[in-house]
This record gives sequence, C-alpha cells and structure tokens, in this order.
Amino acid sequence: MAERQTAGELRWPTRIESLIDTVGRLTLWIAILMIALVAVNVILRYSLSFGSVWAQELEWHLLAAMILLGLSYALQRGDNVRVDVFYANYSPKTKRLVDLLSIALLFAVAALFVKLSIPYVLQSYSIREISQDPGGLPFRWIVKALIPLGYSLVALHCIAQFARRWMDRRDV
Repeated sequence: MAERQTAGELRWPTRIESLIDTVGRLTLWIAILMIALVAVNVILRYSLSFGSVWAQELEWHLLAAMILLGLSYALQRGDNVRVDVFYANYSPKTKRLVDLLSIALLFAVAALFVKLSIPYVLQSYSIREISQDPGGLPFRWIVKALIPLGYSLVALHCIAQFARRWMDRRDV
C-alpha cells in the first residue's frame, strides 16, 4: 500500500507558487513602468501642454495588468484582508476548515470569472475592437484577456493552497 504524500512532498503546488512568484516579479516591473508613464504624462501635460490619448489609455491598461496579475501574488503572500479578530481564536482544526472552505469559495468565484470573461475577450478579438477615442490604443482584446488570465492564476493559487492545506495534518 502506498504511503500518503504530505504537503512537503507535493511538487506541483511548488511549481504553481513559482509561476505566481514570477508573475509577481513581472507585476512589479509593470508597476514601475506605469509610475514612470504617469510621471512623464503629468510633466508633459502641465509643462508643455502636451497630452496623448494613447498614453493615458496605456496607463489604465498597465493598471489593469498590475491588479489582475498581482492578485494571485498578493494572495500567495498573504497580503489579503482577513478577519483575524475571529480567526485568531479558532482551534487549529477550525482554522483548517475555515481555510479550506474559503479557498474553495475563492476558487469557485475565480473559475466563474474565467468562464464569464472568455466570451467577452473572444468577442472583442473577433470584431477587432479598438479604442473609441481618436488616437487611442488598438487591440482592446489584449487588456480584456487579462481578466481570464488573472483569475486563472487565482484559481491555480487556490488549487495549490487547497492541496497544501488538505495534506497538512499536523493540526487535525
């Protein structure tokens, strides 16, 4: 009879976490690029009275990328808001149950967002949607594709966390 694997022996959650760490580092560079772009736009707008629609739209696109790609990274690092007032007083067994239920709920929401957003992206791609503003950015589907991509990363995070928490029997 095969022995049951522990969370430490599972390699695939570590691979998922490594992917999310890589995306998190990419998100940092997106944030730096967005800050630089905003600074340049503000300086040009107020010193030279020069503004650009595409540059302003790019700011919004970078912000969307930063949020949607950074969400899974923030969750993995535990930077999300939690009601620790109650959680801190729970027994280890209750904490584990709360963790498993909340991970399952978050997975369901993330999977729903992925499912609902894919047709939205495909429609944008099929009609070759562009910005409605003159001088705006083309390929609107790219920024829309960040929705299923970002929530797919959240779903992957949930799968890895659920596996780790499920296999961790120390507190049961």
